Amino acid sequence: MILRSETAFQPVKRTYMLGKGGEAMLLYHGSNVPVKAPRLLKNQRDLDFGRGFYTTSDLDQAMKWAKRTSLRLRQQESFVSVYTIDEASLTKLRFLSFARPDAAWLRFVAENRKGRPMPQAWDIIAGPVADDQTAPVIDLFLDGMYDEQEAIRRLLPQKLKDQYTFKTDEALALLHYREVICL
Repeated sequence: MILRSETAFQPVKRTYMLGKGGEAMLLYHGSNVPVKAPRLLKNQRDLDFGRGFYTTSDLDQAMKWAKRTSLRLRQQESFVSVYTIDEASLTKLRFLSFARPDAAWLRFVAENRKGRPMPQAWDIIAGPVADDQTAPVIDLFLDGMYDEQEAIRRLLPQKLKDQYTFKTDEALALLHYREVICL
């Protein structure tokens, strides 16, 4: 089951051809360690889409995540793990996609960041990243200084990167490790 908010989410997609003409999408995970076998961690911060394994189709975004994680953990090295996923396999899972930073996305992100994840059971959630540029707007919304309309108005002009959050072991099994990039 695939559920989309308003219009289809269009990620910055980099693909390469698999054997027999199939197409796979490249996804990146930035961290302070290489991650060959992704897994769901029990102790994790509350992020945009709740707990899960976060990836992006944008290499630059993953590099920023890797450097930020290493800095936060006072580690010297940063890594980007690279995976492929067959997009056709996504139709077999419960997949939630947000097209842009709209009211549904804002409410979903706000609840997750408050540690009150939405009750739906999704395997994968995709949508825009509430990054360093959007954090002040999100924070002011969470503090009640901006209403939904004002927050959305301020978020729409920003060129937000994408994120894919893998929330179940079944979803993680679709990721195929390809390589690691040392930064």
